[in-house]
Amino acid sequence: MIEVKACIFDLDGVIVDTARHHFAAWQSLANELGIPFTKEDNDRLKGVSRVDSLEYILKKGNLVLDSATKLQLMEKKNAIYLSLSEKTSPEDTMDGIVSLMDELAESGLQIGLGSSSKNARMILTKLELMSRFSTIVDGNNITLSKPDPEVFQKAAQLMGVIPSQCIVIEDAQAGIEAALSGGFHVVGVGEGLKNAHLHLNDLKGIGFNYIQENLSAH
Repeated sequence: MIEVKACIFDLDGVIVDTARHHFAAWQSLANELGIPFTKEDNDRLKGVSRVDSLEYILKKGNLVLDSATKLQLMEKKNAIYLSLSEKTSPEDTMDGIVSLMDELAESGLQIGLGSSSKNARMILTKLELMSRFSTIVDGNNITLSKPDPEVFQKAAQLMGVIPSQCIVIEDAQAGIEAALSGGFHVVGVGEGLKNAHLHLNDLKGIGFNYIQENLSAH
């Protein structure tokens, strides 16, 4: 059985479903720029940083803008997202998360966050989950977005563990690739994901023992 000392969670799509807010905010911005933005486009931006997401949209619309304009657009998108997220509450926590975190804590594991979101602390505060995390690394702490493993490597370092002692739980392909390249054990949550060591449809009813046993089988 693998030795596990910590678990790092992604935020969007794993702890809370804010994807619909990101989609609405990016779509609003894209519409303003005259660029079509579909649900499929939004899915491709899962786990991707704000700046890289904007670059994706601009590239799709063959638009070249200066840095100041890009910054204004990102701030506008974030303002729309924050407005939509204002009513986030503990009831928005994804099924299975709280019970899984309870089991991790009871087993003596550290719990970390590895997210590209710059709003992670605000969202966790609204979910009333901040106190459960020993380490939070988000978009404010990193220079490279997923699929670069920086966000997970920093979280592991802050918790004093090596990647092989750490499970990463992700719902985005970019995040799975980041964790794999960093040498972590990877649990992929959701459909259409590739290469994770363990695939789950969701975390409802899933405990740490189940994850550890099934990761050990790979």
